[in-house]
Formats: sequence, structure tokens, C-alpha cells
Amino acid sequence: MRSEYSRSLIQLGQDNPNIVVLGADTTDSLKTSYFGREFPDRFFNVGIAEANLVTISAGLAASGKISFASTYAIFLPGRAVDQIRNNIAYPSPSGKKGLDVKLVVSHGGLSVGPDGGSHQQVEDIAIMRAIPNFRVFIPADTVAVSKLTRLMANKYGPFYMRMARSKTPLVHFESQEFNMGKGITVRDGIDCTIAACGITVRMALEAAESLQQDGISCRVLDMFSIKPIDDEILEKAARETGCIVTTEEHNIFGGLGSAVAESVSESYPVPIKRIGVQDTFGESARDNEIPLLLEKHGITSINIAKQVKELRNKKL
Repeated sequence: MRSEYSRSLIQLGQDNPNIVVLGADTTDSLKTSYFGREFPDRFFNVGIAEANLVTISAGLAASGKISFASTYAIFLPGRAVDQIRNNIAYPSPSGKKGLDVKLVVSHGGLSVGPDGGSHQQVEDIAIMRAIPNFRVFIPADTVAVSKLTRLMANKYGPFYMRMARSKTPLVHFESQEFNMGKGITVRDGIDCTIAACGITVRMALEAAESLQQDGISCRVLDMFSIKPIDDEILEKAARETGCIVTTEEHNIFGGLGSAVAESVSESYPVPIKRIGVQDTFGESARDNEIPLLLEKHGITSINIAKQVKELRNKKL
């Protein structure tokens, strides 16, 4: 995802001289340093100073630039919520909503692995979707990263996009369209819906495939747009499949599961099961142990399939 993000930024930078890229001492890891080699006058590494990263990005945006600011998820929003709220989201020049800053982070969720619980950001979706004027994206693969980076560059206003550290298999074809506030049906079904985001979209597809062997037809939604969320696709899923399992690499409080439950409860309430981190912190896991860490928190295709079977018995 980081490599694709870097390539997309360079392509955008070639097309638009107003795009600037900023980092906070993680520019090699995020691979944004490649943008700096191409456009040294439009690249700023502010060092280990995340509050400055946000504020400088806001200042550049206020001057007419399109700012892409990137570091690890634990640092944005983890260490700079005040600056994000008051320097990016709150100012609204000329009737616009917020400033033109795109916060794009990597190393979200438990799959950060060896960095441990202190660096496994499982609260960021909850934080960012609660800040007015921000839009929140979680891509499932490199196709999504490329399309969403371009989407953010072409739409005015504050965005937050969270990428995973680990390599991710492809979920989407290059021809797939991504629209803000619109989910994607990646597999159709009639017995239950699995709404997923990020690395859990692939898990949801694997779960649906295994359930098909048991005669259970599952719809799988890639809900990459957490905010705004696609109320229409969720209401349709609720009406047509009767129950929804959500899965995410995030605390079950305030993340995708909460957003889905809020939406469905106001349109067509059905039983919902939220799979994710159960209101706890992560813990250190070597790279080869990350699947075990995800398993401990139930974020696996096997548990998704299990929860679908149990939830179907609660259908109204």
C-alpha cells in the first residue's frame, strides 16, 4: 500500500504543481521520500513533530496548496488531535468546510505486529469520524489506495486514509470505481451480509467462500468509505439478507461496526454482530505471529464464518 501511495503521489505531483507532501521522520518507511526526490521544493520532512506536521500542512493549505501529510497511524491522530481539529477541520474559508489537507497514515491496526500495543492504533477511526468535516477511508488493497489517493486530491477538504503495514492481496480489479460515500458489493448473497474494510475484506471473501460450501449465501461489502458511510447499500443489505456481520482491524467501539449499526438502526434494524478488537489494547507479535494475534482477537475468516452461522439464527 505504501509503495502504491508513493507512486500515486508522484503521478499527481506531475499533474498538479499545487500538491505538497509532508512527513514526520517516517518518510522512508511511508515511501513519500520518493516524492521529495522528484519535487524537492514541494516536500517537507518536519522530523519527530507531529503537531508541527499538522499545523504546517494546514498553513500550506491555507495558502492554496493541497497538502498530503503522512506518518504512522499511532502518531496521526494519536499525538495531534487538537491540531487536527482546530487547525484543519475547524477553519472554513470562503464558506468551505475545513482546509484542503489529506492525512494519510500507515501501520494501522494490530498488524503492525512487533511494534507492540503502544503502536497498534485501534482507536483512530473512532477519533477521526467524530471530527466534523473529515472524511474517512480505509482501503482494502493497492487498487483502492491508488484510486482513493487520486479521489482525495481532486476533492476539496480534509480526508483521513488509513493503510495497513503488511502486504495485501488484490481484492479489486483496476476497472473498479471508487466514489466517496459509496460502498462496493464485492460478492452478492442472500442469507447474510458481511461488511468489512481494510485487510478484513479479503477475510470476508474467504469466509463467504467457505460458507458457500455449507449452502449459505453471503453478501460481502467493502465499506472503504467509513465517513460518509453508504446508508443506501446498508439498508438494501439489511432488507435483503436480514442480518449483518461487521469486521475490522479496530476497536468495535466507534469504528466500522458502530457506523454500520448507527446507520441500519435508523433505516431497517436487523441483528448485527461486530467483529474487531474487543475494547482492549494489542500486544507485540513478530511478523510470523501476526496471524496468531489477529486470531486471538477473532479477526479471521474462520471466526467471521462462525459468527455468520450464529447470527442467522437471530434473524427476525
